[in-house]
Amino acid sequence: MAPANQWRGQWALITGASSGIGEALAEELAGGGANLVLVARRGERLTSLAARLGAAHNVRVEVLPADLAQRESRQEIFDATQRKGIAVELLVNNAGFGTYGKFQEIPLQRQLEMIEVNVAAVLHLTRLFLPPMLERKRGGVLIVSSTAAFQGVPYLSAYAATKSFDLIFGEGLAEEVRSRGVRVCVLCPGSTKSEFHEVAGEPEFTKGRQETARKVALTGLRALAGGKSMVISGLNNRMLMESQRLSPRAWAAKVAASMFRPRK
Repeated sequence: MAPANQWRGQWALITGASSGIGEALAEELAGGGANLVLVARRGERLTSLAARLGAAHNVRVEVLPADLAQRESRQEIFDATQRKGIAVELLVNNAGFGTYGKFQEIPLQRQLEMIEVNVAAVLHLTRLFLPPMLERKRGGVLIVSSTAAFQGVPYLSAYAATKSFDLIFGEGLAEEVRSRGVRVCVLCPGSTKSEFHEVAGEPEFTKGRQETARKVALTGLRALAGGKSMVISGLNNRMLMESQRLSPRAWAAKVAASMFRPRK
């Protein structure tokens, strides 16, 4: 059975659903018969995606435009699902962005917004939607982290730190709730074909070998359905992360610096 089919007839809420991995997750889940709540800042994109997926797969799709950097938006998302009588069985914390460059040259406000979206919103939404899952003794949470979570990444220092939070938080929570019928999995993609690099301001040379958003989405759904607490997408990425575990942390940071250092 395809992994997305496990949520047939159930509701999945996906943040950052307007593009990239979030859009690919929405497409896979709709194809498996799941009803969707799509969350992102760009309402027009969400509306277009909702119309396409609803018509193609005969599923219900709700659109909730929201800026997750604003703390009140997270409670508003939860309250909206409650008013509509939507029991979210799968929460996908996918929304996130990066900031590339020398730390002292990146605007402070942009970095603080990144922490709100990548860290605070993940914790906040999980705290809101997890208790009803525990009461029902079923549900799932998929947290999209990154291979950047495994080591310091110069010139993406703050971003890597936010993704490290997502990884450690998700792995710990997975063990907390495993015996209560709820699965939690952290998906760690490497470089992916999406708008991430452009939004982060990363130059072309940092992209490296990229996976498709669909492949990453399938990897995450398959791992969550299989009860894994963490999965790294892509064989090359898995091999690289394993090699880094055997290396001194300072060495891993030096290698990352050589890969991401801005070029004149």
